[in-house]
Amino acid sequence: MNDLNLLSAAEAARQMAAGRFTSEELVRACLERIAARESEVRAWAHIDPDAALAQAREVDRAGAKGLLGGVPVGFKDVIDTADMPSQYNSPIYRGHRPRSDAACVALVRKAGAIVLGKTVTTEFARKFPGPTRNPHNLAHTPGGSSSGSAAAVADFMAPLAFGTQTGGSTIRPAAYCGIVGYKPSFGTINRAGLKALADSLDTLGVMARTVEDCALLVHAVSGRALPDFSAAQARAPRIGLCRTSRWTGASPDTQALLEGTAAALSSKGAAVREIELPADFDRLFEEQVLIMDYEAAHALAWERFNHPALLSDLMRDALAAAAATPREAYDEAMRHARACRQAFAGMFADCDVLLTPSATGEAPAGLESCGESLFNRCWTLLGVPCVTIPMGRGAAGLPLGVQLVGNYGDDERVLLAAEWARRA
Repeated sequence: MNDLNLLSAAEAARQMAAGRFTSEELVRACLERIAARESEVRAWAHIDPDAALAQAREVDRAGAKGLLGGVPVGFKDVIDTADMPSQYNSPIYRGHRPRSDAACVALVRKAGAIVLGKTVTTEFARKFPGPTRNPHNLAHTPGGSSSGSAAAVADFMAPLAFGTQTGGSTIRPAAYCGIVGYKPSFGTINRAGLKALADSLDTLGVMARTVEDCALLVHAVSGRALPDFSAAQARAPRIGLCRTSRWTGASPDTQALLEGTAAALSSKGAAVREIELPADFDRLFEEQVLIMDYEAAHALAWERFNHPALLSDLMRDALAAAAATPREAYDEAMRHARACRQAFAGMFADCDVLLTPSATGEAPAGLESCGESLFNRCWTLLGVPCVTIPMGRGAAGLPLGVQLVGNYGDDERVLLAAEWARRA
């Protein structure tokens, strides 16, 4: 097996454009890795090697063009594809074939990339897990709900993959699997063709093994500015160390990692100061759950009314409970979130980004749970950009990450700060 699958997406695109190898060779390397590891990792809901190779040959015949010319990309299986099943990890949709691609899929194809396959999601991108395992230790979860995307990228099956985040479903699995995850500002990537869970929260995110690759993929499908990473060392960022009001929920390893990272970045020239969120931000942690479940009970109304027996017990019970939530409680949570978004914007007068945990700790043992989204929920509700970068290992030898969070719409600054921190 050749090692082209080890390349970053940006480097692979550069080398293909220079004629050093073909898209077919790159895709074949990824497929060989999948063949060698998929029976253990179980990252893919659908993979068709012949179709992927046919796409690659077509790109090669035309000449690798576009931002992602010839680069293979995985798509979480809540994102519709016209030429592959979209089953949302639910027996209700077994064999379902949408008529059209989701917007992000169509835009990826337009950018010259290869739609490699569909990655495993939890049931409707909520809590009930799929079969995917953490490639660093198969007895541990890869996180969720973008389980397969995180595992596939971490295990060198694909250089890029799309996930989604409604609570912590891009950042947490990326941290658990030791890769880069980027949840853009809410609404950055068009959601047409995404199976909705919670309309005011659902955000398309991306995973890769470098910050540059994440930025490149989002740029290709959204037009959001591509940062100049060659200048990432030019100015050390101003960093706010933000433990949040849920600091006691972080493992000792995570607490030590965050404080050690802050000290290390300060020694490299970053201006680091402690930031405390306003006291009433603590409500956001529970309000995100209320809003998510309330909206999910409505988004999945057809499924729960017509196919309740085909929902997992976990999903059916959660939706039933959420359906009984008074509208007034939902409206109050939404009102408070809007007020917090306005207040949050004012916190960046003296800092560029916040440094905060990506997850409570290492990936938990077992596959029955995808882990806890404690350090993701409030940022998702605020709609702000988040990037996790791998930063060492915990006591069990599994990856840990740190998260950089910015002001709404200030994605370029967050990406540059993340790349600066990674290099530092």
